[in-house]
Amino acid sequence: MPETLAPPAPAPAGKPGSGASPDPELRALAERHGLAVSGIRPSLPEYTRQLWRRRHFITAFATAKLTAMYTTAKLGQLWQVITPLLNAGVYYLIFGVLLNTKRGVHDYIPFLVTGVFIFTFLQNSVMAGTRAISGNLGLVRALHFPRACLPISFCLAQLQQLLYSMAVLVVILLGFGQLPTWSWLLAFPALALQFVFNTGLAMIMARLGARTPDLAQLMPFIMRTWMYASGVMFSISVIVQGKHLPGIVVLLLNGNPAAVYIDLMRFALIDSFTAKQLPPHVWAFAGGWALLAGVVGYVYFWKAEERYGRG
Repeated sequence: MPETLAPPAPAPAGKPGSGASPDPELRALAERHGLAVSGIRPSLPEYTRQLWRRRHFITAFATAKLTAMYTTAKLGQLWQVITPLLNAGVYYLIFGVLLNTKRGVHDYIPFLVTGVFIFTFLQNSVMAGTRAISGNLGLVRALHFPRACLPISFCLAQLQQLLYSMAVLVVILLGFGQLPTWSWLLAFPALALQFVFNTGLAMIMARLGARTPDLAQLMPFIMRTWMYASGVMFSISVIVQGKHLPGIVVLLLNGNPAAVYIDLMRFALIDSFTAKQLPPHVWAFAGGWALLAGVVGYVYFWKAEERYGRG
């Protein structure tokens, strides 16, 4: 790996060589000896190779963040499961019982818990991504590494947390008579597509949050609004059925990426949630959202690589 050389300080105003560009002779000397400007943004293929070389750091950092998250709590890692279960209990009381959104929905408790767990995965990934750079400035300024390691590792930590919750979800499904079937295997591609979508969105939010840290204060309200429109506590197919809604509204409800991934997981795990309740072309929507968010988020984040931690 070539050595790096920090760019020379600008010369005093009015003297030759003043400005941001180094002296041509110094630049030629540095290039002749294999030196490069420190902190310069690499090409996209090179950036990807650097990320791959640091894959072990990404997984270790994700595991460490997840372990440290609840170290001061007496129940420790159990809160990874207790928190979404408590949220599901609150939503069941308010929406399922008081507002009666469970009407027309079979196996409402597995239906609700699945929606809460999957949306929590999305919400926590976005929130962690928003603070990925602004909340780790010490690490960003002290060490040289591809900054995309941070949002990726945070999303990986959320995926690990979801897997703990999925173990509890399996117990709930078995308790309500949902026996394992071949359709359960569809949960793996659905989770893989959602992870790519979450990571791409987290990278977008990481760049925006690095420039505007106050965005982290606004995101909980945005995510809560998104949750209410994603069919977490109610069935979108039941709401749409029999109502003369404008076509654009139906398209937005069915194409909502959060609703798409939630419905795919429900279809995979719950027998009473059939293909008739899925929006048309659901796998195309899931793959398209993952590809769009993954590619756009990755390139968008990479373009500001040399600016993270400065200013």
